[in-house]
Amino acid sequence: MTGPEPDYCDIAIVGGGLAGGLAALALAAKRPALDVRLIEPDAIGGNHIWSFFDTDIARRDRWLVAPLVRHHWDSYDVAFPDRERRVRMGYKSITGEALAEAVAAAMPPGRIIADKAKHVAPDHVLLARGGRLSAKHVIDARGTGKTSLLDCGWQKFVGQALTVEGGHGIQRPLVMDATVEQIDGYRFVYLLPFDADTLFVEDTYYSDDAELDVAAVRDRIATYAARRQWNVTAVTREETGVLPVVVAGDFDRLWPAIDRSARIGVRAGTFHAMTGYSLPDAVRTAAALPALVDRADLPERLRARAATSWRRQRFYRMLGAMLFRAADPGERYRIFQRFYGLGAGLIARFYAGRSTATDKLRILSGKPPVAIRRAVAALSKLDWK
Repeated sequence: MTGPEPDYCDIAIVGGGLAGGLAALALAAKRPALDVRLIEPDAIGGNHIWSFFDTDIARRDRWLVAPLVRHHWDSYDVAFPDRERRVRMGYKSITGEALAEAVAAAMPPGRIIADKAKHVAPDHVLLARGGRLSAKHVIDARGTGKTSLLDCGWQKFVGQALTVEGGHGIQRPLVMDATVEQIDGYRFVYLLPFDADTLFVEDTYYSDDAELDVAAVRDRIATYAARRQWNVTAVTREETGVLPVVVAGDFDRLWPAIDRSARIGVRAGTFHAMTGYSLPDAVRTAAALPALVDRADLPERLRARAATSWRRQRFYRMLGAMLFRAADPGERYRIFQRFYGLGAGLIARFYAGRSTATDKLRILSGKPPVAIRRAVAALSKLDWK
């Protein structure tokens, strides 16, 4: 038996982040006879922690992420100046290292290509170190594309895993601690207790710009830890991120119909417009891929899925417009404070991107946390395609 042809494969996935890694795992599990190559110049999964609510993932798709989960809690907390709440909802975290280990175990030797793609076409990839890899289908999973084509706010963060001598005392995730000073838009601190002595602390901002002053945020994390009276003896990991929070934009500009390359993940515009999170969509797409990859019209199928997702996100883009265009930066926390006074089922459906018509009315009803006149003015100026 001969090995795979070095310059041809069935499926070439460009990008080994969340979307690309999950796609590789799904194909390895459901279509093991296919020659699938994964092109990623750095570590698969990167230096990331992805968290999600149990209700974000359909039961039929949980097989894909279950082996990757490293931490699980049965509830989480939120804290605002005028509201504290515990939400009885399962919450899980996976790591880039877990994704990398799973992909390495699932893919045969030689199928992971540690190189950068300098050109991506529907049927081939040109590699930075030289060489061309041809494929029946090339799937572009390289993450954020041309966000300049979109009207965006930004969610940006610095996260650190802290070792706390004597323990930190946090029993469950604190998903939003907005009792902190409001700086650069809506600011909150996010806590994940990995064990009694290890705590992941992320300082997050819903900001008007994408500039992230990492050194300043590190100092704020240290100040937060000191306020909590934690004796931090080590920082064992650090990650940063800047995610688009889409207010408005035309999907046909983001992914023109004439572009016949297959895309998945953030590259395809499949992420929650209000939170910026892409894991639920990445799981859904990866789970669907094994049944689609034999089709000649795979790019068109994936684009149609992404376009449908984009249309369904219209309500969340409207909420983003209210947050970034109608609310004063220092008062944005009031939108989330009010939101967390609503029912647990509504909150779960919101994060999963499945808000019902009743949910939407409930979110918008009552005394709004932003001025009606400013909200109407902001919405009237935007492109709602």
